This record gives sequence, structure tokens and C-alpha cells, in this order.
Amino acid sequence: MTDVALSIQDLQVALPAWSDRQRAVAGVSLDIRREEILCIVGESGSGKSMMGKAILGLLPGPHVRAVGGQILFEGRDLLKLSAEELRAIRGCRIAMIFQEPMTALNPLMRVGQQIEEVLELHTDMTQAQRRARVLELIRDVHLPEPERMVQSYPHQLSGGQRQRIVIAMALALEPALIIADEPTTALDVTTQAQILHLIKELQRAHGTAVLFITHDFGVVAEIADRVAVMRHGEVVEQGRVSDVLEAPEADYTKALVAAVPGLKPRVIEPDAKSKVLLRVTNLEKTYRTSTGWFGAKTREVQAVKNISLDLKRESSIALVGESGSGKSTLARCIIGLESVDGGVIELDGERISGRTRAELRPLRKHIQMVFQDPYASLNPRQRVGDIIALGPTLNGVSREQALEEARELLRLVGLKPDAVDRYPHEFSGGQRQRIGIARALAVKPKLIVADEPVSALDVSVQKQVLDLLNDLRKSFGLSLLFITHDLRVAATVCEEIAIMQRGEIVEHGPTADIFAAPTHPYTRSLFDAVPGRDWISSLG
Repeated sequence: MTDVALSIQDLQVALPAWSDRQRAVAGVSLDIRREEILCIVGESGSGKSMMGKAILGLLPGPHVRAVGGQILFEGRDLLKLSAEELRAIRGCRIAMIFQEPMTALNPLMRVGQQIEEVLELHTDMTQAQRRARVLELIRDVHLPEPERMVQSYPHQLSGGQRQRIVIAMALALEPALIIADEPTTALDVTTQAQILHLIKELQRAHGTAVLFITHDFGVVAEIADRVAVMRHGEVVEQGRVSDVLEAPEADYTKALVAAVPGLKPRVIEPDAKSKVLLRVTNLEKTYRTSTGWFGAKTREVQAVKNISLDLKRESSIALVGESGSGKSTLARCIIGLESVDGGVIELDGERISGRTRAELRPLRKHIQMVFQDPYASLNPRQRVGDIIALGPTLNGVSREQALEEARELLRLVGLKPDAVDRYPHEFSGGQRQRIGIARALAVKPKLIVADEPVSALDVSVQKQVLDLLNDLRKSFGLSLLFITHDLRVAATVCEEIAIMQRGEIVEHGPTADIFAAPTHPYTRSLFDAVPGRDWISSLG
């Protein structure tokens, strides 16, 4: 009996005629062995997800389709099976864990029903047996209160809990192969660490082969037995994880490894004469929602609790914490998108909290925001030049001058000036984020608030955007409030760090000091959860 669970031989996946290349996957050959985790790593557009979808017949045809090669599984070529034959294999022999669990789950069905549906479609179990198996799976993925969990709807669970439910569905029939497509990208670092540990634990317990698709070499170091690096639809390097990470041969692999954010913090001597630009004093923000019949009950969540913070001119602070820690709420209060319940926010000695929108309007040019999702924050119906020029024109600059300044800003952020005539959908994610940065700079602000601006980007694009922010800070004399859940990113960008948990700052100080000796247990847990921490530390 062979130890190969699935063999991909010279796989060719065609793209539509209008695409920038002919093949999404161009001649890929890979073997996925039993009881191992093979990581496929590469940037967006490398073809890794297309390859994963081709295995299960999930390509978005007819324009994207497999046109050559073989995918051999249990003696059969999956590319030659009928739709009905593939349905019998999906979930039963090969299962998939998707990147975004909320879209993979039916919002109208309880999660227990969704796991049970897999068993009902593929087994002859009685209803009692199915329910017992569902509870067993819930326990296997370490979810609390299984009886309550099965009765919950997806929106009632956290992102990490939803991902565990998707993993439980994938394991329901003990498949021979699990394809995990970026299953931890959208998760906080501690939740990510839990999910990676869970996948490895379950893979060993069940002897399953895992094809793990990712763009994060830290994840590769944490979980993989072997790794294959893809670029432009081709495998440029593959081998044992220790060999590829410690002595990469392909130039592309070397570039990806070099782009991984390290754990060596920025060390900048503070300017004792520098004045405070942003001062936050005893800030409070509570959200109240009505529940019960006719809103008889009120639920309160204190998102920001008595926070005080100073940011000096031409300096940067990273707000680090998990989802729900209050860091984005604090940023929205500072920029005036949320009202505050208590405390004071001052910019350059002038109080900005408690003002009406009309009163804030002349001050908004001094504080600009770069959002997490550059596509959602850019108007798809406006040309890039008009998007960037809008702020200056609202502040009295002529349209002609504003467009000319937009061209110069696009050049500064690494794009061609003629991009002013194109629309947001014509750019990649990294390019759209550069446009968002150019828009923020257009009104010559004193402070930029960057809310997770690189969390959705590939590691090499992420490095480019972080380097760009560093360069622009020096060129424009900016101060930066940088929000992230990734300590590696914080170390790259900021000389100070404030760690937030449950609406409070639990640790604050120079980045170098906190990285050298974190004192709060929560800060230490964030360090412990960094994927591939030992390997990343060895990079220097």
C-alpha cells in the first residue's frame, strides 16, 4: 500500500482569455503523503487556492477549468469523475476547511444541524447516532458546553469558535485528506495558535493527510512537515520544512522569507524636546443595546475603560490586542467617528472630543485614517484621482491643483501618476492600500491612524507597505497611531507599544523594553502565540 494520499501530476488550470496569464496552475506536480501536513505557500495569484479547488471540482467554471494533468486519489483521476461521483467524495473522503467560516456556514441553521447534515448525507446512522457523533465532534475540537453549542447559530459564536465548527464538519467522516485554505488568516494571533495546534493534534490522532494553504511562513514553521512554494501557477521549490526555511534555494523563496516581519523591535531614542501632539485622558466609551420584549433590558459593553495616552510629534505608537480589546473603538473615538462618554481628547493642545460634526469638520484634515480593507474604503464608482483629490477640494484647493498633487502622491507611494484615471477594482490589494495612504496624505495631516492596514496583505506586499509608512513618516513629519493584533508588525513600525485587553491598556512602553521583558501575563501570551516564533527569532 502506497503512503501517498493524493498525487497531482502536471495539473493545468486555464484562466479566461482576458486574464493577465493563460494558466492559474501551470504544470504542478505534488504528492501529499498520508499522516503528513504539506503546506502550500505563496502570494495572492500564485495559484495555490485554485489548485485546492481543482482537487474537489470547485473551480468557477466554465471560464476557469482544469485542462490537463491528473489528480489521482484512491486509484481514480478526480478530473475525470462526474459531478455525482465528486459529491460522494466531498466531505466523505476529502474535506475542506475554508478561510472565512462565516461564509462557509449557513446563517439560518444551528451549527449542530449543519454538522449533522454531513452525517445524514453520507451515512446510514440513526438520528440518535448522528446527534451523539455531533456532540463527540464538538468535544474533539475543544468547544465548551457541547449541548449549548449545537443549539447556537453561527452569528452567536466568535470567529475562532466558528472555525472550530468548520473543522468539526471536516472531521465528521474521518476523511483521508483535509484541504485547509488559509483557515487562520482572519483570526487573532492567540486564536490562530489554538487552531493550528488543534489541526495538528487532530491530524495526528486521525492519521489524516492535510494540504494546508497559506501565505504566512510563520504558520509554515509552526505546522508543516513539508512545504511547496508556488509562484505564477508553478512550484518553484519544495522539500522538508527545515530545509526550505533554513536554506531556501529559489530566489522567490528567499524573498518571501526575507519579508517575514521579525521580532527585533525598532529602537529610536526619544526626542526629549518633542511636544505632545495627541493627548488622551481618562477616555470612556460604553455601547448600550436593548434586548428583550420592547427593549425592556439593556446590555452594556464598556469598550474603552479610563484610557490615558500621549503621542508625541513625529513618533508612533502601536495599539496591540485581539478582537474585542477596544483598540479600534479607541481609534474611532480619536478620529471623531464615535462619540465619547467621558474623558478628553486633545490634538495639538486643542480639545477635539465633545464637539459636533460641524465643529470637527475644519479639524479633520489634521487627522486621517487608513482603513483595514482598502477596497471597502474606496468608492468603486470614482476614479482614483477623484478619490485622492476630494479632501483637498473640500478644503478650498482647486480641482486642477488637487489632481496634480494626487499624481505626485501616487508617485510617492510607488504607483504611476496615470493611475489617477483608473478605478479601484483595477488594482491589487496592496496597490489599493497605497491609494488609501495617498488619500490620507492628500490633506497634509499631522496624525495618521492606521487600523490593521496590512492584515489582509501578502507578506511581501505587507513589508512594502510597512516600509512605505516608515519612509512617509520621515518625509512628511507625521505621527502614527498604528492598530494591529500582530506583535511582529508592531515591532517593524513603532517605537512604542500599548497592549490593550478588554478595553484597558495593560502594558505600555518602548517597544524594545516590552519585547525584552514583557511583564503582563496577557502580553506574554501574545508573544507565546506568534506562529513560528522560534524560527522567526532565529532570523535576527
